[in-house]
Amino acid sequence: MPDEINDLRLFAQMVDAGSLSAAARRTDGSTAAMSRRLAALEKRLGVRLVTRTSRRFDLTVEGALFHERALAILLAVDDAEAEISAQARVPQGLLCIGAPSEIGRKRIAPLIEAFSDRYPEVEVRLVLSDIGLDVIDDNLDVALRIGLPADTGVIAKKLLSSRRIVCAAPEYLMRHGTPQTLTDLSTHDCLRLVRGQRVFDRWLFVEDGRHREIQVRGTLSTASGEVLHDWALKGRGLALKALWDIEDDLRAGRLVECLAPYHCDEIELYAVFANRRHLSPRVRVFLDFVQEALGETGLGQTSPSAR
Repeated sequence: MPDEINDLRLFAQMVDAGSLSAAARRTDGSTAAMSRRLAALEKRLGVRLVTRTSRRFDLTVEGALFHERALAILLAVDDAEAEISAQARVPQGLLCIGAPSEIGRKRIAPLIEAFSDRYPEVEVRLVLSDIGLDVIDDNLDVALRIGLPADTGVIAKKLLSSRRIVCAAPEYLMRHGTPQTLTDLSTHDCLRLVRGQRVFDRWLFVEDGRHREIQVRGTLSTASGEVLHDWALKGRGLALKALWDIEDDLRAGRLVECLAPYHCDEIELYAVFANRRHLSPRVRVFLDFVQEALGETGLGQTSPSAR
């Protein structure tokens, strides 16, 4: 097998150089040796790969196909070697992680503490923001974000999903009553999230197998998920929150689930990074660690009231 791989690499170098003599100069070999290697390869394959002249050569149809396949094989071999080599190295150096503020503070920060204990040679920097962080523009190794990124030039790895629920503090429900149907939302003060100029004032539900969008109103809105959460705890209105943000409050009775028969749309957490190829050991082990840790917690995937 090593000889076959070397033949593929040599043939790719010949095509890239454009002639046997140019390829010989690049590899510190002789043109005659190149010619013999090419002839032996053609004999083994039983086809002519190139049409040769004194100064250059052109690929035959079979040669073009062989070149295309050779490049793919060489890329796979190089990737495999790089991956194994990376795994053999001890993770170390600076690792920059970005995350949304609320889930970052409550869930990701404790995981990073455990990650740091396991990999003490890695220096971890956690950046929290309610404005979507960009893995490239913000110089991050990994950006944890809600929903798929619009940029198709990055890799997104789904970590987990969570249902969203309508909730409120017991004090609010005592004063204003508990909504029983989706139309009841129009009579309630609803806390709304803002992103830039967009106000998220349409909540999506599933009723009798159909999607139904309900426009909500309220006196308070914010760009901060944590502020919205705090307002809900203080009885300022109904909130639409991911279960992973509020399950502790539901268990403790600080918040109460409303409209349980109606299913809301799910929310998904992704790990976004720039390139799958040649990931550094510290990025690779972090991705594996956080996916394993979140999977073990079952975070946000089951309603506490259903346990």
